[in-house]
Parts: sequence; structure tokens; C-alpha cells
Amino acid sequence: MQVTDIFLGLGQDRLTQLLRSVSIGRLKTYKLYDRMKTRLHLNKMNSEVLRNAAPRIWSRIEERDEEFTAELAQAILISHFDIIKAVLDHLGVPHEEGFFSKDTDVAAILKEGWQDSAWTAFREKFAPAPLLFYINHLGWEVASQTEVFAPAS
Repeated sequence: MQVTDIFLGLGQDRLTQLLRSVSIGRLKTYKLYDRMKTRLHLNKMNSEVLRNAAPRIWSRIEERDEEFTAELAQAILISHFDIIKAVLDHLGVPHEEGFFSKDTDVAAILKEGWQDSAWTAFREKFAPAPLLFYINHLGWEVASQTEVFAPAS
């Protein structure tokens, strides 16, 4: 599974929700603003322009441009450190402000059913699309997840 598969598995509606949740301020703080504006082929980038670009972004995801989707994922993830920290704390994964050491064997820490556990614990606290995106990204990044986790509710 690739990052593109996560976006495709979650669907176009959730992509739109994810784009609505991107923090322009965080993109600027982490010096991703100009890079994302260029990658998304936007003359200017704000919340409204980003939302309106959703259909074009979806088309690019469907083209399976892994480099593009990896950068888009990064922009989404930096906008949701609160979710990242909460999920990692809940799962008992050691981290520093949402980042875990590359030496940490996170896959060994994740127990059977960790996705359901994280989803159940936080589905009412956080917006569903970013929470599902992070759960899937974590599964892809460290646990060699092969299928998109997308509960019905």
C-alpha cells in the first residue's frame, strides 16, 4: 500500500474535508507553504482556494503520483499534531511532540486492533477525516498496513 492508496481508500469527500483542515499558518511555519503552492499549481493559496482546488487535486491523486501525494500528506499531517500526539500517547508509542525516533520499533508497540482502539477513543473528539488519515498513515509508515482502515461510522 502507498500513500496514494490511503487517499483513494478514504475517498474524494474525505479529501475535501482534509483540505479544509489544512492550516496555512502551519504550512508557513514549517516552510511548506511555497512548495505546496507550487506543487498544487496555485497562484495564491488560502483556505478557500485550497478547497476549490479539491477536484483537480483528486484527479492528480487518481493519476497515482506518489511524490505529490507524499507532499500532500505531509501538509495534512503537520496541520494535525494534536491528533498525532493524542493517538501516539493512547497507543503508548514514545514520541517527542508527535515525532518518534527512527530507532523506535513502533510496529512492535502496536497491538492487535490498535486502529479500532484509536478510532473509538478519538472519533468524537477529532474530525473523522484527519483522524482516519493519520491512523492509516501510521499503519502504512510503521506497520506495513496493506488495506485502508475506514470504519462505517
